[in-house]
This record gives sequence, C-alpha cells and structure tokens, in this order.
Amino acid sequence: MTSPADPLLQAQAALAAGDLPAAEAALDRRLGAASRDVGALLLKGMLRERAGDLRAAVSFYQAALAQDGAFGGLPPTLAPLADHARAAIDRAQVEFAAHLAASIGPLPPRVQEAVELMRGERQLYFQQPSVFYLPCLPQRRFYEVEEFDWLGSIVEKIPAMQAELAAVMAGGEDVFAPYVERPENRPAPNNPLLEKPDWGAFYFWRDGEPVKDAAARCPVTMAALELAPMPRIPGRSPNALWSRLKPGTHIGSHVGMLNSRLICHVPIRTAPACTLRVGSETRAWSDGVPLIFDDSIEHEARNDGPEERVVLLFEIWRPEITEEERAGIGSILAAIQSYGVG
Repeated sequence: MTSPADPLLQAQAALAAGDLPAAEAALDRRLGAASRDVGALLLKGMLRERAGDLRAAVSFYQAALAQDGAFGGLPPTLAPLADHARAAIDRAQVEFAAHLAASIGPLPPRVQEAVELMRGERQLYFQQPSVFYLPCLPQRRFYEVEEFDWLGSIVEKIPAMQAELAAVMAGGEDVFAPYVERPENRPAPNNPLLEKPDWGAFYFWRDGEPVKDAAARCPVTMAALELAPMPRIPGRSPNALWSRLKPGTHIGSHVGMLNSRLICHVPIRTAPACTLRVGSETRAWSDGVPLIFDDSIEHEARNDGPEERVVLLFEIWRPEITEEERAGIGSILAAIQSYGVG
C-alpha cells in the first residue's frame, strides 16, 4: 500500500497543484528508491519534456517502455502516458535527424552509413552461416571488382558467354531446372520457390563435378570459370551455374551455409528493376559489372521488372583466408560430406 508520504503520491499532488519543481523533486526521491518504477519514469520524462529538455525526456521514456516490454504490459491507467512517450520518442528522432543533417553536412559513404545506423535508419547485419563459421573475418557485404585481378579476364568474356546463352536458349527448350529442388531422401525445403521455374538453374559445376553437357555446349563459360579461385572440395565444390530470375520473382531473405566463401554474380542478361539486398545495402545488376558478396549475411533478390535476369553464379574463396586455412576448411567440409555415406 502507498501512504501520504509516498513520493509518487506527492508528485501527483504537486502536479495537480501545478508545482512542477516539487513534483520533479518527489519523482527523484521515488526513482532513488525504485529506479525502474515505470510510472515514475514516465512522469519524470513528461516533466523533462515540459521543461524543454527533450533529450532527457526521451531517456526516461525509453527506460519506462523497456520495463514495459520486459514485464508484460503497463497498467491501463498508464497507457495514455506511454502512448505520449512513444510519440515523443518518434518526434525526437525526427528532430535529431534534422539537427545532424544541418550540423554536419555531406559525409563519405561509410561515415554516412554510421550516422544512419545511429539514427535507426539502418539495421546491423552480421555473418550467420547455417553450417560453418570461420571467426575474425571482415563483416563486409559486397566486395568490389577491382579487388580481384582475375575478374577482369572473366568480364572480357561476357559477350562470348552471352552468345553461348543465346545459342542454348535458341533451341526452344527450357534448359533451366528449378533452383530449389526436392532432395532425395531428405525433407523438402520450406521454400515458396520449391520446384518452381521462377528461379532457374543451369549448372556447369555441381557438388564438385563438371556437368558434361553444359561444358560441351558452353566452352567459353567453362574456361571463364577456370580463372576464378573456386573451392575444390570433393562432393561439395565447386558450384557454378546460370541463375535465372523470372519477372515477378522474389527470393526471400536467407543466409548461406559458410562464411569462408564469397558469391560472384557475372551479369549475362541484365534486366530493369532487379535488385540484390545484402544486409542493409541494395545493389542492381549492371552490364559488365559483377557483384561479389558474402552470402552468410542475410540477403534477398527481386525481379520487379518485365524481363528475366540471368547471371553466372559461382563461389570463390574469401581473399582473407590463407592457403593453409583453405586446406583445413576443405578437409572439414569433405569430412562432413562423407559422414554417414554407406
């Protein structure tokens, strides 16, 4: 039970009388004895807001709402004040963003992203591979073309690879199989694209073996792939394919199995309104410009345009991994692959 000497009751009485300093002093006493009293935190925030100190008000409001989330709901009598607190926090975020924009001016891209993270306009994403995590690697979403000496020679072959795609497609048959397939003796993946042609695959290498028919039909593409530092792990790698995305297709958010590799997309047939989001960064496929990204970071792809998009997709070793580490990772993944095989 509360008593007339209860600081919270004293604060409420002072508020009713319009004595804001006395009300705030009483709330300070209450918070001194119970620092996470939600009602006192909300009232303290309101008084700081009335005093023109919105920054302090927000800190009290946030502390109160955090307690609300942790303990499963506020008393109904405090609901209007909690709603006011949320609106004040939103207003403060808008004002803070405007203040920063007016105060600091244009920034380099990486520093600008840091500001957007601080303002809550971007989300932090980290590597979270589903099978194998190698510690202490850079948390980079995309790598740039100029970082890979061998990539320029592949880019030079794009026109010839485009001709190979056109020749393969000229036969009238759909040579693309669904990328998401139902595996033998395994549960079907919970994926809306299961067995659908919307996301198609035409393999050149699959689970460490070349696909003979594709190799015979597309010698330039096979030669281009030999220039890349693809992992060579029996039963697992390399994997390389044409990846087709039909109009209206959305590959939902997901992560890859490993953070020891990068995925390279060499554009063979670009299309408008096609995007790849990796973490909080979104890029589009452009003619002659490969996209290299870490697929252990949450990513998704969309084709919101009227034309299909085709890229040459293959995996490469991350450049930060030494030859000794590559050998060790290869032996681990080969051992995983061989487990339980009769």
